[in-house]
Amino acid sequence: MTEVPRRTARKLAKSRRRFNVVGVLGEILITAGAFVLLFLGWQLWLNDIIVGHEQHDQAISLSQKWNTGISTPTPTPTSPATFAPTLAPVESGPPIVGVAPANAERFAILYVPRFGADYARPIAEGIGVTDVLNKYGLGHYPGTQMPGEVGNFAIAAHRKAYGGNLEHIHELQVGDPIFVETADGWYKYIFRDIEYVQPTSVGVIAPVPQLSGVPPVDRMITLTSCNPFFSTAERIIAYGIFDTWYPRASGAPTDIAALVKPGGQ
Repeated sequence: MTEVPRRTARKLAKSRRRFNVVGVLGEILITAGAFVLLFLGWQLWLNDIIVGHEQHDQAISLSQKWNTGISTPTPTPTSPATFAPTLAPVESGPPIVGVAPANAERFAILYVPRFGADYARPIAEGIGVTDVLNKYGLGHYPGTQMPGEVGNFAIAAHRKAYGGNLEHIHELQVGDPIFVETADGWYKYIFRDIEYVQPTSVGVIAPVPQLSGVPPVDRMITLTSCNPFFSTAERIIAYGIFDTWYPRASGAPTDIAALVKPGGQ
């Protein structure tokens, strides 16, 4: 058997070590990539489902707390796909307008049948990322109007992650109902339009959107989120106009009656 020269043997050994190092690094990178994909799947899909359910339960619990001791009628709910007319307008004067709460305090609930028959999410004061949007999902822009008030009730939420509360904002259609519940009752708005703006376009939350200094005469709701998905390059804005005020004692609107139950049930 021919003996391999020492110089050739040393070269072969070094080559094997290089291949071993490359192989180990390759395995590390593949494993790291798998972990990244798993994390993204958790953060953008499974976590959205889990957090969304938690926020839904928080909203329903808050609604039941407000309904404690209130005997409400139980009309037959309609399909969210048809959006049949709700209860007739209540002749009770202008809607009650509450006072803005402290930062991060939950004071309202958003219902959007177009987003799903069980869609209900709490709204907290403020738009801080860690203390409001990541924790409760929906935040009220400080300084904008309250539900039912003349002007612009403006709220913000993530498009994806942390519940993905405005994931389907682009699916809204003209005429869709949007409901806001507070301790006083329910405020029904009707969706009118969607707009795409730059992140710096703060005029969308003005009392009259995009018209600085103009006194408001309408009661509006504005939903804001990031666009496109997984990006903060621009903002997607949905506008609605006030339609009907439902005092708590008169019962919840038909469209969301299945979600609104007396306290203790």
